[in-house]
Amino acid sequence: MIKRKKLKIGAIVDGVGWNHTGWRHSEMPSNASENLHYYVEKAKRAEEGKLDMVFLADVSHIGPRMIPHYLSMFEGVTILSALSMVTTHIGLVATIATSYADPFTVARQMASLDKISNGRAGWNAITSNPGGLANYSRSHLTKADLYPMNKEFLEIVRGLWDSYEDDAFIRDKDSGIFFNPNKMHPLNYSGKYFSVDGPLNISRSPQGRPVIFQAGTSDTLMDIAAKHAEGVLIPGENEYDAKLFGKELKRRAVLAERSQDDVLIMVTQNPIVGRTEAEALKKLEELQATLPLGYKLPKPLFFGSAEHVAKLIEQWHASGAMDLLLIRQDHPSGIDDFIDLVLPILQERGLFREEYESHTLRGNLEHPYPENRHAVERKI
Repeated sequence: MIKRKKLKIGAIVDGVGWNHTGWRHSEMPSNASENLHYYVEKAKRAEEGKLDMVFLADVSHIGPRMIPHYLSMFEGVTILSALSMVTTHIGLVATIATSYADPFTVARQMASLDKISNGRAGWNAITSNPGGLANYSRSHLTKADLYPMNKEFLEIVRGLWDSYEDDAFIRDKDSGIFFNPNKMHPLNYSGKYFSVDGPLNISRSPQGRPVIFQAGTSDTLMDIAAKHAEGVLIPGENEYDAKLFGKELKRRAVLAERSQDDVLIMVTQNPIVGRTEAEALKKLEELQATLPLGYKLPKPLFFGSAEHVAKLIEQWHASGAMDLLLIRQDHPSGIDDFIDLVLPILQERGLFREEYESHTLRGNLEHPYPENRHAVERKI
């Protein structure tokens, strides 16, 4: 029997919530999406629960019909840099779209966050929608361009993160030797969409390089993710589909000469839990009261008593439907309730850690340290 990794869990912090009316709840600060203290509180609470990461979603094009959180929110790398100063173990994952960003800039931003946090950075490398392209002067591109751009972007960023071998910087004052130039490597990448010389002007972090995440279930995305991603975010509407996707993605990862354990299947859920189902129902009714008359809020998939939700999580993990659960909160106490009520059950059953295994995100995810490609070539 193959031994599986323990369940991994992260929290998506959505400020005032991933909904239209949750900001009206009496316990939710109406400016939470632009409130540093709110993010600090959530990050510290998630770290107290030994969660793997704080994960920030993002958008690049908005309109009046968007959820309130997206209308006024912090930029991801900026707020995560602040959170790195008040946390010590939890991972910090930013979303940056490859359809409109610049690969050299992203490589530098994420490597800087990785160094600042001592090896806790992750990058969710998504594609964009047409509105996002228009905001970055790229409306001439079509949907057919997005995945080829994503592929080039990832190749460049990963190449730039290997600009220096681990022991390139000597910094010996007596000898006057700052670094070994033979261990600096330019990239010289020329593609259809990007051309980057390199090298990147920052050394590697304690985890080697930031952890790469992607999102989606398309066939093309699976091929790219099988080669580059270390976690793939998929819809969590039902266990069966998630299990099938996970099995296929891991199969392709093996074909790409990687271990199937090197790619984590991630699903998002917005659990509403209580000590009893009645407690959970009361919280759902509180949210229902924020909606206009005639609108009804459906129960989330992971709903009810903490015991019931923990059983569902165990089932999804055991079946291979998820390796990593990302929780978002609809109710203002959603993350706290999950940590206080559900995590102790998962820990008692041996499904989730009681203490961090590592100071790095990669270490806590049980991903291997990535050797610098040039150092590997040197050994051959």
